[in-house]
Amino acid sequence: SGSSDPYCVVKVDNEVVARTATVWKSLNPFWGEEYTLRLPRGFHSLAIYVLDEDTIGQDDFIGKISLSHQQISAEPWGVDSWLSLAPVNPDEEVQGEIHLELCVPEQGHPRVLRCHLIEARDLAPRDPSGTSDPFARVSCCGHTLETAVIKKTRFPHWDEVLEFELREGEPGEAVLSVEVWDWDIVGKNDFLGRVEFPLDTISREPTKGWFQLLPFPSTTGDHRGQLGALRLTVRLAEDTVLPPHHYQPFIQLLTEPILCQDKPHDSTALAILEEVTSGESRQDVATKLVKIFLGQGLAVPLLDYLTTRELARTTDPNTLFRSNSLASKSMEQFMKAVGLPYLHEVLQPVVNRIFEEKKYVELDPSKMELSRGRRISFKGSLLEAQVRDSSLELLKGYLGDIVDAIVGSVEKCPLPMRVAFQQLRRRVEERFPLAQHEEVRYFSISGFLFLRFFAPAVLTPKLFGLREQHAEPRTGRTLLLLAK
Repeated sequence: SGSSDPYCVVKVDNEVVARTATVWKSLNPFWGEEYTLRLPRGFHSLAIYVLDEDTIGQDDFIGKISLSHQQISAEPWGVDSWLSLAPVNPDEEVQGEIHLELCVPEQGHPRVLRCHLIEARDLAPRDPSGTSDPFARVSCCGHTLETAVIKKTRFPHWDEVLEFELREGEPGEAVLSVEVWDWDIVGKNDFLGRVEFPLDTISREPTKGWFQLLPFPSTTGDHRGQLGALRLTVRLAEDTVLPPHHYQPFIQLLTEPILCQDKPHDSTALAILEEVTSGESRQDVATKLVKIFLGQGLAVPLLDYLTTRELARTTDPNTLFRSNSLASKSMEQFMKAVGLPYLHEVLQPVVNRIFEEKKYVELDPSKMELSRGRRISFKGSLLEAQVRDSSLELLKGYLGDIVDAIVGSVEKCPLPMRVAFQQLRRRVEERFPLAQHEEVRYFSISGFLFLRFFAPAVLTPKLFGLREQHAEPRTGRTLLLLAK
């Protein structure tokens, strides 16, 4: 069809840790998905694979991006850019570790290199059964020896010793290479990974332990731009988490203006934090503040404190809470933390119906697919009117159901959200008491409840957990018009 159905798979050290939704029929997919992964300290690499989902047969690889631990660590604010996709070479897709014991005994002549292949674990599955038939191939100084093949396993146990006679003058710069392969009765064997050791290192002291299997050195040329590019934001945060009592003084400092309201507000830790927080980090700060104050049972007083300070700075009620301030971001995070089950209960039935019905909806004449209705009428103007009228009717139906569901959900709305909005309304009335500002008390709440809660969830249901997959283009257009 000239398009793809792309999705991404995220791997850490070749272990799959996340998968995005599929974006159907698109060469320019948008995912907007975010994952927080807790990684082992010694991890080596992060890889993102872009695949094309196929209904029949295996999914096709489009390309991949690999970032080493060092590359990510070198950017304190994270990697945030378009990165060109590289081709996926099966010989480079390896995983797992091998357990070896290598030594050159001091006694005896000629000298012998002993390679004890004990076992391997978590090898890549290369057979349709989801397993492999692994054997190890060891090469040194022009000689090659192999272990037995262990059938149908990704965790082979060989316990074999292979010996290589070292000639005079070796090791020098010689290298011991250990490769793991999947044996196939038909066709060529599949590569599972390799590891190399300089002989002079083994000669000085025995080498023993688990070693990560690595791919063959890449021989692929520069494919920059040929396979497309992926916009990616990756940030590595290495945190040391202490026992809870270590954080108590900090929490007391943050909660002080909430618990001791008689103190001047401008000199508190919260006020200073609000002043120094930049636009880039405001989302992170708001998320962490809401979590801390929810843990202390003080989230609603926190919102009251922040919104009151913002009200005091606002002179024009028409601009109230329109900026991405700490107050606005904190209220947004609070609604997500407290109200997500409520959001699902209210919107899920209508959103599911929109996805299932796949109706054609369009109000913009320049975007209408007029050929869809040529069977009905040969007059372009009539057809355009028909598409517009039927679209309007459908949108009104969906929108009516959404509004009815929201209006009828008062009792289901979480109590903390209702208390927070009640306080907000009271603060707005105190700040703008004149009759001409009577509506401010309502749109200050609707600005949060609709613009930052319900409307974004209608626009991208996947990001709010309402659907497992993103909408295909036609349904996405319906959702966009409804959100507007």
